[in-house]
Amino acid sequence: MEHIWAPWRMQFIRMKKPKGCFLCENPRQSRDAQNYILYRGDKNFVIMNSYPYNPGHLMVAPYRHLASVEDLSEEERNEHFEIVNRCVRVLREELNPEGFNIGINLGKAAGAGITGHIHTHIVPRWHGDANFMPVLADTKVVPEALVEAYQRLKNKFRQGA
Repeated sequence: MEHIWAPWRMQFIRMKKPKGCFLCENPRQSRDAQNYILYRGDKNFVIMNSYPYNPGHLMVAPYRHLASVEDLSEEERNEHFEIVNRCVRVLREELNPEGFNIGINLGKAAGAGITGHIHTHIVPRWHGDANFMPVLADTKVVPEALVEAYQRLKNKFRQGA
């Protein structure tokens, strides 16, 4: 069994959660760069994970606050997975990962950190990305700051990748 070690996520797990839903609130603001929103479709958007498992960890979410895939309209569902596909293309071109983990956690028992707003995770993977540092030193080496990664990926999305 392979493990993704992400001990820095404990900050997210332990922090006091703000009221409301950031997947609803952030797209309503005119602060895409500060909120790490990379792309806006008609029904869904792409946001970078602020507590990533790996560099380039993206999430695709509908604008509507929906808890499950069954709640998505056909238009929302089709656009959602078109955008997931676009994210893979952008990440492949810009970060050159050797693989991806793509998934949806439905419900707390399934590991959902945000249970009321469905979203798809796209996590780029490289051989050895879970190296000795997180295991021995409780430290994850993230080679690029979120702001820099945001700019690189935003430029790719603008180019229409």
